[in-house]
Amino acid sequence: QVHVVESGGGLVQPEGSLRLSCAGSGDTLDTYGIAWFRQAPGKEREGVGCVSTTGKITYRADSLKGRFTISRNYAENTVYLQITSAKREDTAVYYCAADRNFTNYCSGLPADYEYWGQGTQVTVSS
Repeated sequence: QVHVVESGGGLVQPEGSLRLSCAGSGDTLDTYGIAWFRQAPGKEREGVGCVSTTGKITYRADSLKGRFTISRNYAENTVYLQITSAKREDTAVYYCAADRNFTNYCSGLPADYEYWGQGTQVTVSS
């Protein structure tokens, strides 16, 4: 059974940058679709983006596409989320999730993913 663990969260200034990591164990992530989600207090969990098993990357909103970059390094069994030009509205708990059912696409729905990390807090504040 695959496990994913997020890291890299913390406090970042507006317009600042940080990179989140989703490290896999127990199985190789290249056979899974890997997605990033985020959830602010009192709000629904929303998709940020994802990468399919074939490497296709999908972003869920135009406002995110220019500031959020998903990449993978399967030699390290890790998927990354790079955040640049951070905004206060980016403050949330960020999760990575994995599921084996995605090849040429990946879903932005939390219910479509079986394996989840514990989340890492990102706070954008002055």
